[in-house]
Amino acid sequence: MADHNRFAFPLFLLGSIILSAGPLFVRLADVGSVQSAFWRLALGAPMLFLLVRLTAGGFPALPQKRGMLWLGIGGALFAADLVAWHFGIARTSLANSTLLGNATAFLFPIWGYAVARRLPSRSAAVSLMLAAIGIAILAGHSASVSLDHLSGDLLCLLAALFYTGYLVVMGRARQGQGALSALAFATLAGAVMLLPIGLLAPGAFWPTDWTPLLLLALSSQVAGQGLIIYALPKLQPLASGLGLLVQPVFSAMLGFVWFGEWLTGIDLAGAVIIFAAILLVRRPSNAMPPVEKRVPPLLGGAQTPD
Repeated sequence: MADHNRFAFPLFLLGSIILSAGPLFVRLADVGSVQSAFWRLALGAPMLFLLVRLTAGGFPALPQKRGMLWLGIGGALFAADLVAWHFGIARTSLANSTLLGNATAFLFPIWGYAVARRLPSRSAAVSLMLAAIGIAILAGHSASVSLDHLSGDLLCLLAALFYTGYLVVMGRARQGQGALSALAFATLAGAVMLLPIGLLAPGAFWPTDWTPLLLLALSSQVAGQGLIIYALPKLQPLASGLGLLVQPVFSAMLGFVWFGEWLTGIDLAGAVIIFAAILLVRRPSNAMPPVEKRVPPLLGGAQTPD
């Protein structure tokens, strides 16, 4: 078990790095922003069900009525998260879209401390504050450059709020379901809810080139989150949450390679602060109580291994 735990955080970071390519594939897709969100889920759902079939020896059983209700609410929140985030991707830089879209990385740990009715340790509080400062630096720099960036940043922050609500709801929907099974059903529910929106929203629905969408589904919905789901039960929730913030750095690299989006000194300062928060949060004193094991599977949290 110790050997497995030793590799948990590197695998988690690898999953986060893979997820950082999501905004790039959204931009490269020849469909609208909402439509790319739909195809991410519609293509990812059968892949996830097949993965459950291969790993568990059979397809997952349908949840009970109460579980279906929670999954429906979770799917609606996740659909709203993707709509807001994908619109935001088109209106801000890759680095900011990933960073602000993952503000849940510190919003959800704060919620966990509130549920636990305890204050974070001093180093944990400093970690959360450093993460918030890093986000504020990048967002403030973006807003000072362009009003278009400001609108994209706000949409990505709204997506983070929707996603935080999704995590809370999925904590109930997760009961009685394996991590991958719950992820597969949530993905399917989100795809169903995004279908009418994708058909009505401006932008092309049917792609002429499926490659970016297939890569989006494989990277964001299967490979990246699959690694995160595997690693998260073995990590402290606060560490795993802030570990998601490695994504903006790699998104910024992709933004430079594909779109010539240079990182300024202010951007680099924000990235350094984020990395400082991630290093600090790995301290053993930042362990959180068992209540946080209710974090759901999509961007997860510590759960009892199936």
